[in-house]
Amino acid sequence: MLQEKQSPVKLEHAGLDENTRNMLQQLKIVTVIGSGTMGNGICHVFAQSGFNVHMMDINQAAMDKALVTIGKNMDRQVAKNTLTEADKTAALANISTYTDMAEAVKDADIIIEAATENIDLKIKIFQELDKLAPERAILATNTSSISITRIGSYTKRPGKVVGMHFMNPVPVMKLVEIINGYATDAQVTQTVYDLSKYLGKVPCVVNDYPGFISNRILMPLINEAILSLQEGVAGVEEIDTIMKLGMAHPMGPLQLADFIGLDTCYSIMNVLHMGFGNQKYAPATLLANMVQAGFLGVKSGEGFYKYTPGSKDLVVSERFKSKQWKM
Repeated sequence: MLQEKQSPVKLEHAGLDENTRNMLQQLKIVTVIGSGTMGNGICHVFAQSGFNVHMMDINQAAMDKALVTIGKNMDRQVAKNTLTEADKTAALANISTYTDMAEAVKDADIIIEAATENIDLKIKIFQELDKLAPERAILATNTSSISITRIGSYTKRPGKVVGMHFMNPVPVMKLVEIINGYATDAQVTQTVYDLSKYLGKVPCVVNDYPGFISNRILMPLINEAILSLQEGVAGVEEIDTIMKLGMAHPMGPLQLADFIGLDTCYSIMNVLHMGFGNQKYAPATLLANMVQAGFLGVKSGEGFYKYTPGSKDLVVSERFKSKQWKM
């Protein structure tokens, strides 16, 4: 149940009127489909805000690992005095795990799908959710590029289908990109908007075009950085340093690509390429080759940089060191 708690956590309730707060009180159970990086982060923020969270995954071991991750992330909040031990204990107690989708969603008020960025998988999940979830339930997807309209068209309730795109890492990043499908009901969008504010996030509403806004702009930038590396214009370190120091980006585009996952970047570029039918969105050959070879960035231990467990040093992959210009 959604509860008001006296805690140092800032939920930014001040901007919500009484009608909105009463409406949000009706959203008691949140089901999150997927327990990976995005899924466990979404579970974290909802549980911390007092919701009953049903974490659903076909793999119990993956959910057990996710709970450990959530606990460690909350420990960091405790160390920074943004969360108390009591709040951490209460938040973790709000999370239940399920391997059976029917059980996970039967009482859900809102369901957020956070599975792999694969259109066929998402369609299959939403077809199941349409059959199993209560009619009142909002069906949201954390997709970063796939059409909300297309996903909704595979259900009998397209008006209840909406995009709720959180940023990684979810507990830290403020933005939630809310995407209207062509058939999404205005009240559903408003509910998700107000819910995002309740979570302490900053919601921005956009319409349903390939890549929305975030990835329509970000992914071509990353792809152009990869093309620049591919063509020998500059090395990994030079490209990232220019964007960090010259454009005030907190992270260079190649390092960011590693962090996102090169497979995810490749998938999104393909969505943009197919969606717009414009060659300028074609993924770089180097990106395609790295994904095919299994060099996916942080998740695989190597991409444009080499990642060693326990080390925070940023080390360019040996494969790209020869690309750097030296005096």
